[in-house]
Amino acid sequence: MLLTSVQAAADRVAALKGGKRALLAVFAGAISVLAFAPLHVWPVLFLSFGPLVWLLDGCHAGHARLGMRLRCAALTGFWFGFGYFLTGLYWTAEAFLIEPWRHGWLIPFAMTGLAGGMALFYAAAAALAAVLWRPGAARVFALAIAFGLAEFARGHVLTGLPWNLVGYGLAATLPMMQAASIFGVYALSLLALLLFASPFAIWAPQGSGLARRKGTALVALFFSVALAVGAMWGEERMANAGAGTTVVKLRIVQANVDQASKWRPENSEEIFNTYLDLTKSGGGAGGLDGVTLVVWPETAVPFLLADSSEALNAIADVLPEGTSLLVGSARVVAERDADGRLAAERVYNSLIVVGDEGQILGSYDKVHLVPFGEYLPFQDFMESLGFLQLTGIRGGFSAGTGPRLLSIPGAPPARPLICYEIIFPDEVADSSQRAGWFLNVTNDAWFGTSAGPYQHFHQAQLRAVEQGLPVVRAANTGISAIIDPYGRVLGELGLKKEGVVDGLLPEALPITKFVMCGRWIELAVLTFALLGYLAFSLPVGKPKWALA
Repeated sequence: MLLTSVQAAADRVAALKGGKRALLAVFAGAISVLAFAPLHVWPVLFLSFGPLVWLLDGCHAGHARLGMRLRCAALTGFWFGFGYFLTGLYWTAEAFLIEPWRHGWLIPFAMTGLAGGMALFYAAAAALAAVLWRPGAARVFALAIAFGLAEFARGHVLTGLPWNLVGYGLAATLPMMQAASIFGVYALSLLALLLFASPFAIWAPQGSGLARRKGTALVALFFSVALAVGAMWGEERMANAGAGTTVVKLRIVQANVDQASKWRPENSEEIFNTYLDLTKSGGGAGGLDGVTLVVWPETAVPFLLADSSEALNAIADVLPEGTSLLVGSARVVAERDADGRLAAERVYNSLIVVGDEGQILGSYDKVHLVPFGEYLPFQDFMESLGFLQLTGIRGGFSAGTGPRLLSIPGAPPARPLICYEIIFPDEVADSSQRAGWFLNVTNDAWFGTSAGPYQHFHQAQLRAVEQGLPVVRAANTGISAIIDPYGRVLGELGLKKEGVVDGLLPEALPITKFVMCGRWIELAVLTFALLGYLAFSLPVGKPKWALA
């Protein structure tokens, strides 16, 4: 009875046309957001990518000409992606409500434009899958290869936005997360697609010639067993995980400053004093005795800290000998011509190291800026039309010169990452200049208590596991935390809370398999998928195990 019902569902879904097909594709994509933070209902991805297989079956069975199949598949993939990214990135609308009189009218255009633009990657993936579509389990591999490549592409094309990659759905728990230390999130995404697409692919529309149930069931069983084995391995890795720490004592300060009032000039002194008071007292957690590093979040103070001797002196009065402050602040650098005349001023989103005497010991300028948030493409032209990025800085922020390690007194070298720089796996990995820890400062106040800050935090956890490095995270309104190299949260302050997180900096693990040979592992997983596709694409009877 159940099998008959599933077969009937496959027939109905594949036969959908026009608006009904688009609506189901949007719905299937939209529910995938439940798999990611903060809910982590990862099995929903079976109900997301499974129906997508049937919809693409319909494109194959319903159109004899390749051109029509491609058109059908591309539209299906687009609407699936539109739902996926509309719900997965809905929280970006919160940023437009900080100054609704200036940006609020843009919300409908920004939301549909962002979701539609990202959906083009899935449209291309579905079209590629349609080219590769073959009966039985081969179509599972076709979908996984195509969408796996799309996940990689959207993490790199046009500055990239690898947000809510499918692989994060397989990292819902700490044991499941451990596989990232070997595969990394891109290869994990391809494996996840194979897992989530295969059970529904056991069935195909009747009369389509796409059903080869035994072989497809074998594939579904294989990846289900692989999931269980991976989870058990993760449990074992966690059970044997040490709790090594350094002697570096940290204090992360979270002042919970409302973004709408942060940049009002009359509030700057109060905000600065709040940070100083929390730094000194720890919100009742004790003084600064033994504290090596104090960390304030991205653009913590609403003025140019490096240019304010008064503020630097006030910091020096608070910091005991041997304690340094790591603080996010805008930084202005004047560029002069050969005659010494001012040619331009560049504004950087920076992380500054302040010593115990108020001296500037070092700085890092953010490299990977947020399009439309920190700069506008074609900045001068867009500004001539009256547009400004969300930060409201005319000319926008300038990008730093490149990733590098930051030397900090009394601590291992740190890899600074400002805001969403931590979501780019390829940009933080560097086995030749390995850091002792990640220092991630961010200001997620733009996005309130939406899913955005939770998803951002979860991706920071996965970076820790991938790289085998602890993450020290300071966020203006949360979530601030100390994360060890296994992804465990050792200390945390949630959203919309004021206070501090005190703790010792965890020790780094030996270099992970992913850092050592991440690109080769990604290519190996892609090769595995290609071989699976070829094996299950063989003509009937060669061999029986592939086509049963």
